[in-house]
Amino acid sequence: MQAPTRSLVLWFPDWPITAFVAEAVTPPRPEAPVAVFSHNLVVASSWAARAQGVRRGQKRRDAQALCPTLQVVPADPVRDARVFAPVVARIEERAPGVQIMRPGLCALRARGPARYYGGEAEAARLLIRLLDGFGEVRASVADGVFTAEHAARSATVEEPVRIVPPGDAAAFLSPLSIATLDDEEFGSLLSRLGVHTLGDLATLAAERVRERFGERGVRLHALAGGLDSQPVQPRTPPPELHRDVAFEPPLELADQIAFGMRVAAEEFIARLGAHDLVCTELRVVLTGERAERSERVWLHPGSFDAAAVVDRVRWQLAEDAQGIFGSGVAGVHIEPEAVDAAAHHAKGLFGAGPDERVHHALSRVQAMLGHREVVTPVIGGGRWLAERQVLVPWGDRAVTAKERARPWPGSLPDPLPATVYPEPRPVGVTDIAGAPVTVGERDALSAPPAVLETAGQRRRISEWAGPWPISERGWDPLRRRRAHRFQVIDAEGGAWLLVVEEGEWRAEGRYD
Repeated sequence: MQAPTRSLVLWFPDWPITAFVAEAVTPPRPEAPVAVFSHNLVVASSWAARAQGVRRGQKRRDAQALCPTLQVVPADPVRDARVFAPVVARIEERAPGVQIMRPGLCALRARGPARYYGGEAEAARLLIRLLDGFGEVRASVADGVFTAEHAARSATVEEPVRIVPPGDAAAFLSPLSIATLDDEEFGSLLSRLGVHTLGDLATLAAERVRERFGERGVRLHALAGGLDSQPVQPRTPPPELHRDVAFEPPLELADQIAFGMRVAAEEFIARLGAHDLVCTELRVVLTGERAERSERVWLHPGSFDAAAVVDRVRWQLAEDAQGIFGSGVAGVHIEPEAVDAAAHHAKGLFGAGPDERVHHALSRVQAMLGHREVVTPVIGGGRWLAERQVLVPWGDRAVTAKERARPWPGSLPDPLPATVYPEPRPVGVTDIAGAPVTVGERDALSAPPAVLETAGQRRRISEWAGPWPISERGWDPLRRRRAHRFQVIDAEGGAWLLVVEEGEWRAEGRYD
């Protein structure tokens, strides 16, 4: 078995709490009790919560019974990792080769930093000083990552660095509970057999452990004896794919800014290509002379090229022309929000077919006319036909204000009208005597509809159905709506969808 590697571990206690506070719009007070829960179990708690008895693994109701003022925060692994990324980047400035074990815990080989900074303790203290501002940090150096992790957990606020001398890993681990192995099934079985500490497990013969527990047991037996042979596996830092362009003096004309972005856009695409990647989502950040900021993520039906990048910068400038920028643009930042393998976007042997030609043509028209001048229809949610028809600029993600999958009581069932007017057209509906038809409070008609007046023409109504009431936001006096739908067929065979609201008749669509 390979000898353990001297490992330096940095541990950030209660990291889920630290990550939540870092991104909270209104951070809790330092003395406020906070706990992070996953599946209704405590996974992390603040010192104020622990002072009132909240512990990891407690059920939510038990924790709240001990601390009624406890602030409940749902676990978010993505948030924890996102906030931890700048921490790792800061460490790599002084000690490259960091392995992220999980957000809030990382390791690196101790040999390099110890030789460079004059010793293991000196290197650990320097990293702690470097990370001032990222929350509480504990550091340790020991034989193997497993021993170093638990040594870091045993460090204190007064002495945040714990050094376990070479060869002393087994003695350090010996008094620790068997639960330290973080294997509930294995630990429970050993406890029933009378093995309660790592030292008790380490005294067992390795061959007897293999016979009873297999290779899994042998691995845990080696950890208990301080023989952690798993080396530190440094992460591969992500490539720097973003590009920044600064304008001095700041520019005000969109054409000047777009021209200044041409070289940067080509370098941006070339850098992605060097890693066999293409950009499918692009983040553009514009910074004004007076620290104004405009940020947006742009999508592409295929993948961005240099011209498409410049077009997005120009379109964002055009959208903000009457917005936040009261002065010139001082800088532009572009970075890939989402990337894909270049092989997935390679052209076929005989071209990419009609889809690629359609995309090329629409993109050219969009580049000439503007971002919102080429749109595609998307079906949205809602009770009214006009709000279900959503027009999305070519290449953008279809984001509707109302979800189509939700139930919409009062919405029109299939088949829907083939023609839907963006704005319902005013019409007139009268009875046989020429009096306007109205709908009473109990959805009763004043008289059967007989004549439809539209666009200066009078059409006799041969068939009709309705009314079907629509009631929205009855609790809101400002936004509530109550209307009635009708389907009518005129004498010429035209079928109409009509709506009467507050006594006014309108045509919402037509069945062509």
